[in-house]
Amino acid sequence: MFDSLAGKIQSTIEKVARKGRIDESTLESGLREIKLALLEADVSYKVVSKIVKDIREKALGAEVIKGVKASQQLVKIVYDELVDVLGGEAQKLNLKSKPSVILLIGLQGSGKTTTAAKIASYLKKSGKRVLLTSVDVYRPAAMLQLEKLGNQIEVPVFLEEGKDPLEISRNAFEKAKRENFDVLIVDTAGRLHIDSEMMKEARSIKESLNPDEVLFVADAMTGQEAVNIAKAFDEEVGMTGVVLTKLDSDARGGVALSVKGVTGKPIKFAGVGEKINDLEPFYPDRVASRILGMGDVVSLVEKAQEVISEKEAERMHRKLMEGDFTLEDFRNQLKMIQKMGPLKQMIKMIPGLSSQKVLKQLDKVIDDKKLKRIEAIINSMTPQERLNHAIINASRKRRIARGSGTSVKDVDALIKQFVQAKMMMKKMKKMSKKMGKKGAGFPFPFM
Repeated sequence: MFDSLAGKIQSTIEKVARKGRIDESTLESGLREIKLALLEADVSYKVVSKIVKDIREKALGAEVIKGVKASQQLVKIVYDELVDVLGGEAQKLNLKSKPSVILLIGLQGSGKTTTAAKIASYLKKSGKRVLLTSVDVYRPAAMLQLEKLGNQIEVPVFLEEGKDPLEISRNAFEKAKRENFDVLIVDTAGRLHIDSEMMKEARSIKESLNPDEVLFVADAMTGQEAVNIAKAFDEEVGMTGVVLTKLDSDARGGVALSVKGVTGKPIKFAGVGEKINDLEPFYPDRVASRILGMGDVVSLVEKAQEVISEKEAERMHRKLMEGDFTLEDFRNQLKMIQKMGPLKQMIKMIPGLSSQKVLKQLDKVIDDKKLKRIEAIINSMTPQERLNHAIINASRKRRIARGSGTSVKDVDALIKQFVQAKMMMKKMKKMSKKMGKKGAGFPFPFM
């Protein structure tokens, strides 16, 4: 996400940094480039004007801090401005009632139904009892789609055919209340464009259920049009927040940077993939860090904690430091990495590796297909071979290569790198003993 914008803003700041100091002329030149980058990213002109104005005022009025470079001060000013434009502090769902009601509104094709299931899955993980319902009586596949997604995440779905949307929503609420559900998520109907009937229907359901949250679901790929539609929905129906879908595919980021400034409503969630778990709470400070190439360690750690327990991490660490790490262990590690998401997305979260310049270089070597190939090679080994790589002779290598659809050369390379990694860990263990410190975490010698 934001790749194009991030690259241009980072490049502009680097140019300013090479000047050594920030005078008015240097600043104005940099601001012109930042303004152009934001407009090319399809950010609202009103929001762009505010960003440029605020950066100019803060940069020219900033006191010189001893020991801090002028370019570093500029990064801090731009970072603070991006955080502010993106919404300031992260806004959590406001679920005070029981049952709490979340009403999803938006146009057809924005991803409302999938988002309903994603939010249900997210809340279920936090221990909430969730009930899903669809009041889309116009699109034949809508209810069927929600039912299928509900079954996938093991969340009940309340459906009624032959009734009007308002009646279905009321009956769903009564069921949620009667059966002690914590949250009811209502997936409303969408249209291909805004019309008065759709607005009237959504407004009547909102007035009937008095929801805790009314979330507008917007497709980030539609650019400023999504912001204009969000504003129209807010004026006609009223909303408490926004969910941006396909944010992982949006290299520009115009919607994310515009919607809070135009509607006054915060982004609460971001869809970052097609899988049911690819939904993240929206953190303005973390997004701003990524745009500026500063990484996002907190999100990386949270992703890691989702796929590996602290106990398992300690066990793996101990095996690494004792030199008892096997190809079986490495295969398990690979599976965990793949569960965390695409490798490039994780690299972007690591400070020092997340700038666009570094990422372009890493593009040549980062390959998720390579991980799949390594996993296929290890899967083609016998349990004994995975536990003791030393028994893998020439004939075994040929069998492994045939079974994994790779070459003997690929198998040789994997074993060689594995041995080198084990040797490296032994050296690190000796060094850490001398220094009286614990060793490092998981090595990634195959990336």
